[in-house]
Amino acid sequence: MAQYAKNTSVSSENSRLEIERILIRYGADNFAYATAAGQALIGFTMNERQVKFVLPLPRKEEYSLTPTGKKRTENSQYEAWEQACRQRWRALKLVIQAKLEAVECGISVFEDEFMSNIVLPGGMTVGDFMKPQISEAYKLGKPPSILPMLSSGKESG
Repeated sequence: MAQYAKNTSVSSENSRLEIERILIRYGADNFAYATAAGQALIGFTMNERQVKFVLPLPRKEEYSLTPTGKKRTENSQYEAWEQACRQRWRALKLVIQAKLEAVECGISVFEDEFMSNIVLPGGMTVGDFMKPQISEAYKLGKPPSILPMLSSGKESG
């Protein structure tokens, strides 16, 4: 399977800066950026909404062996890991830019493109909130209640 930007030479830092420039060009502000083992986060405000993307990143340990199973040198392991991180940052840049352009030219609206990433009061995203409800709806074969936090667990009819 082809992987977007698999062999990119653009650093993760430059991709992050490109993302910020793109966001500014489309009207975003109030930027946040954080990293932790195995993930990075980009947050911003746009259209009076807080938005965040959590970018899953590989761990260096995942690159201790070559694709053929041979042990890598420490330098080779770092290079392979860094390449995988660069690829993911380029993919995130592509996703954000495509969403913004779809909104800009009228293909879609902001809320539809960014719904899963909009931050709700309390810090959880709409996606974090809805994914368990979607799973439950498919398991039960019916839609979730409109206000699940107010539900007593009893079926209303």
